[in-house]
Amino acid sequence: MKPEKIKQGDNLRVIAPSNSLAIIGNREVANERFKDVGVSVSYSKNSEKQDEFISSSIKERIEDIHNAFKDKDIQIILSAIGGYNSNELLPYIDWNLIKENPKIFGGFSDITILLNAIYAKTGLITYHAPHYSSFTEKQGFDYTWEYFKKCLFFEEEFEIHNSETWSNDVWWMDQEKRNFLKNKGRYTINHGEAEGTILGGHLGTFALLFGTDYLPSLKNSILFLESDSESNENEIFRLLESLTQQKYFEEVKGILFGRFEKDTVSKEKLIKFINKNEKLKKIPIIADLDFGHTEPFFTFPIGGKAKMIASKDSSKIIIKEH
Repeated sequence: MKPEKIKQGDNLRVIAPSNSLAIIGNREVANERFKDVGVSVSYSKNSEKQDEFISSSIKERIEDIHNAFKDKDIQIILSAIGGYNSNELLPYIDWNLIKENPKIFGGFSDITILLNAIYAKTGLITYHAPHYSSFTEKQGFDYTWEYFKKCLFFEEEFEIHNSETWSNDVWWMDQEKRNFLKNKGRYTINHGEAEGTILGGHLGTFALLFGTDYLPSLKNSILFLESDSESNENEIFRLLESLTQQKYFEEVKGILFGRFEKDTVSKEKLIKFINKNEKLKKIPIIADLDFGHTEPFFTFPIGGKAKMIASKDSSKIIIKEH
């Protein structure tokens, strides 16, 4: 089930299923970007409330999600920002309401929980996409904006190309003093070709779904996985091992790793871990793609379809259905 693409005159509702919108400062840059493409922005009733967990209550966050989906004047829903606690919401979501009111829902990081759970429970394609807060980034946003449009404004399949530069700085602290690095590009760990349904997102958050009814079936999937600097190598490898023990992992067709933050996982260690894992070394794997917790990054559909070609000297990723 695919929501309609974005068009001029659409309305975007910003909700805060994780951390509060209140922690986001200057919003003018984000609102101007959306205004330029004919999209108006509004904020959910409880999005700026925050308690000691930097969120509104579970009841208030559920109210905002439900209201955004059932409001006929809203076509796009984006998370304000990430955090740590969107999994609290799963037992209280009205899945039928979402299924009966399909619309674009996007975010990343902690929102990985909701992206995959909504797809699992309703069949609605969701989007691993920039938070609303991401759109406040002044510099280095062109690639992110380009692929957001390719995925959410147009029907045509598109190929993922490497960004020219990337950054892992705290851009929200100082928008003027940025540190951009030349992108060395992706690399292939295991060769092969695959097509499948896109699942995944932030690995540690995706793992919170293991063993629950909210985890989509891994059958015929291509996993897009990334992590952040709060997880070290050992934690990431432990989570990958746990992933291989999930039901139907043997039917996973391939894995794409987003770029890890600086000093989180080395290329050499990742390759060694995959080569010693009997299940992982059997499937095509490409790493250092432009998605995750570095900037810029591309948008992709959870529940959509992708094709990957992993070869020694080159690779290709095409988003086929979104």
